[in-house]
Amino acid sequence: MNTLTTHKSSQRRLLIALAITSVFMLIQLFGAYYANSLAVYADAGHLFVHNSSLFIALIASTLAIKFGRTFSDGYRRLELSGGLINGSLYLLISCWIIFQGADRLLGHEHHNEHEINTFVMSTTASLGFLFHAASAIVLYKGRKDSVNVYAVFLHTFFDILSTIVTFVTSVVIHATGWTAVDSLSSIFISIFVLYTGSKLLYRCVKGLFFNGVRLPALKKIEAALLTIDHIDNVHNLIVQCDNDQVVVGAHIVLKHECTIEKHDQVCRMQIERVLKEQFAVSMSVLQIEAYGCQHN
Repeated sequence: MNTLTTHKSSQRRLLIALAITSVFMLIQLFGAYYANSLAVYADAGHLFVHNSSLFIALIASTLAIKFGRTFSDGYRRLELSGGLINGSLYLLISCWIIFQGADRLLGHEHHNEHEINTFVMSTTASLGFLFHAASAIVLYKGRKDSVNVYAVFLHTFFDILSTIVTFVTSVVIHATGWTAVDSLSSIFISIFVLYTGSKLLYRCVKGLFFNGVRLPALKKIEAALLTIDHIDNVHNLIVQCDNDQVVVGAHIVLKHECTIEKHDQVCRMQIERVLKEQFAVSMSVLQIEAYGCQHN
């Protein structure tokens, strides 16, 4: 399976998973309202940010397909920028839930009880388990082909854990009448969301501003390579960072006369020299083919 086909497959899986979790998020919001459960609200807030992360991953996958002909890691920067927004939402939502949970706990201390519909709460949590399980099944086969799919696949397990916590909370409230456990569960879920959001923010800020590597522009590299006498055209040009080192990949098509004289090795040496002297790139992956080769 080639890279473009893999991206298309990943895109389909992400789109299906987004549809499944978006439908349940709406159900969860209604369930939280009618159950009067802060724990369900916390789970819904967590799922909202999860869906926005899915949406960003879907956009990145779409752009990877669109720019497959001249593709760099620009779409990865889009993912990081989206992750920065999502991480900020994580922190805001989790802080709001923690504040509401603390306020309810304070109300319990002053005997200000909040009536909770445990039937609606447990039903919503059970539906959540089924929806998230379906999403996990969709993502399972594609988890090894795409970093995006793998990240969402792992996140889905945390969603499943969250619905289990909510279900157990509803059972405890129904059995004991201790409604304060709803606030405690919401705070527990929010602390986890806060931790996840902090890690996401750190990774995105580091990737965007402190990676220490500045990638050369695709157009400049392409223009420089086309000045070499042996080259007819350049496509599938890739610029990316691997272990803090810039790597260039390109599909090179030789001119007709160079093919006859077998100048491919000379061309390779000239390309490597241009990349090193003009762009300080010492690592490259080059595919050199004859004039008139077919490519997408």
